[in-house]
Amino acid sequence: MPFYFDSTYILVIIGMFISMLASSFVNSTYRKYDKVRNKKGYTGTDVAKMILQDAGINDVGVQQISGDLTDNYNSHTKVLSLSQATAESTSVAAIGVAAHECGHAVQDQKSYGPLKLRIALVPVVNFGAKISIPLIFVGAIFFSSTPILVNIGLWCFALTFLFQVVTLPVEFNASRRALAILSDNHILEKDELKMAKKVLQAAALTYVAAAITSLLQLLRLFILFGNNNRRN
Repeated sequence: MPFYFDSTYILVIIGMFISMLASSFVNSTYRKYDKVRNKKGYTGTDVAKMILQDAGINDVGVQQISGDLTDNYNSHTKVLSLSQATAESTSVAAIGVAAHECGHAVQDQKSYGPLKLRIALVPVVNFGAKISIPLIFVGAIFFSSTPILVNIGLWCFALTFLFQVVTLPVEFNASRRALAILSDNHILEKDELKMAKKVLQAAALTYVAAAITSLLQLLRLFILFGNNNRRN
């Protein structure tokens, strides 16, 4: 059992480094454009309500929640939640974030395939994430001669990576919809749209980083325990 330091830890370190870079970049980009107020004086809440109304989405509520960049859309409860920094802010960054979450509401309204798949995967992925590591360790320690539990654990963990991959088109598409809506409805000026685009592109990198990190973790597990299976 590889409980000691081994060369595969480099994969964990690389993943952590990539995640830190992505997080740092999105925070610095958001702070930069959070200082720029949109010319029409709209708040994030104003924009969210405008977009939902324009899209004919009448069954989605908009609420304010605590936290920083905790904005989200819940397709089950039909609630679009904006963090205080987004809801009350008139910054270009806040408008971009609010529009992005509205993009998810539009996806839901139009039954966007990748979003439906991601929603369906949530309970399966959560269950797989909980049992994957215990299955791998129990299988490796007590059933090393019959690696079926290890294999099941590895594939359960692989669901996490699958979820991250499915998330990418969902997030990219929501951002494209957001920018198109902001432009078509003349909510932001051309120079402001460029700023909002930079914020959303930076945010998208965090999802790319999450997918890469998940892949590296999965690769490490397959190297450690997949090799054991082949030896058995």
